[in-house]
Amino acid sequence: MVNVGVIGLGFMGLTHIRAYLKIPQARIAAICDAVRLPTDGNLSSIAGNIATTDKIQLDMSVVKAYRDYKELLANPDVQLVDICLPTPLHARVSIDALNAGKHVVCEKPLARTVQDCKAIVEAARNARGFFMPAMCLRFWPEWVWVKQAISGNRYGRVLSAHFTRLSAPPGWSQSTYLKGADSGGALLDLHIHDTDFVQFCFGRPRRVFSTGLSKISGAIDHVATQYEVNGGASVFAEGSWLMPQSFGFKMAYRVLFEGALVDYDSSRGSDALKLYVDGEEPRLIRCEGGDGYVGELQHMIESIESARPPSVVTAADGMTAVEICEAEERSIQTGQPVSLG
Repeated sequence: MVNVGVIGLGFMGLTHIRAYLKIPQARIAAICDAVRLPTDGNLSSIAGNIATTDKIQLDMSVVKAYRDYKELLANPDVQLVDICLPTPLHARVSIDALNAGKHVVCEKPLARTVQDCKAIVEAARNARGFFMPAMCLRFWPEWVWVKQAISGNRYGRVLSAHFTRLSAPPGWSQSTYLKGADSGGALLDLHIHDTDFVQFCFGRPRRVFSTGLSKISGAIDHVATQYEVNGGASVFAEGSWLMPQSFGFKMAYRVLFEGALVDYDSSRGSDALKLYVDGEEPRLIRCEGGDGYVGELQHMIESIESARPPSVVTAADGMTAVEICEAEERSIQTGQPVSLG
């Protein structure tokens, strides 16, 4: 059993708690929030862009509650610290947690700037505990499936890949998300999922060319990027916070192989993933397993139990995802492609 302390009880904090409750080897031992610490353990009022109906009620007779994260870090019973705070706090709290000897999960983006990311990577390199950025898309069952299809050359070479992540403006924690200087806007908070998945599947892009705009946060709220990758595939991703409120949230991908087309659209529900092969009827693909949040946290728990560092995503991966996003931002600002060394 791994004892977990969650710092930050917004939507992502609740999402991670919900995931831990589905992992038999994990136990919520402590929670921390400077503003909205629930004295009764009821977290059901917290909302975000993924609808849920289950109620979360923690037993506060066994869960320790803190308003100061340093007090949580001083608790010797907490082995894994899960950081779900606003982005500007990621570097400081991650480094403090690593220096306290804890294993650490930190929500994406790893940090607001590459410079802050480098500080986390260096601290993780020298720490006793393991560190993992929470890039959940690498663990989402339908994304695991397409990653394996790409890596295994299951349907031949990839000709093109298109990733989409579209949302209405955040309706929660607006004082954080809609302050682009802190959040990085949709580019760094939303679109980074697909940027990271592009590097996961195709390696570090050689060059990016992006267009985009700012409307609500002062940072980039809508972005469309063409990635120049090894192998010659045409790879594109679009991310936005500018959809109408009635649109809600949608994530999708379309990958064209030499021998098949794979199409995923979350708005189709249980029929989200379809496979098209010439000469055959379209086929639904059903992927087993929980969502990407359960997958990523299960991976971290198993890494701790086996005393082997997490391997699906590393601190360096979290840093390079931010680095690529910063290149996309420069491309938007200059109207020119930006090379990545």
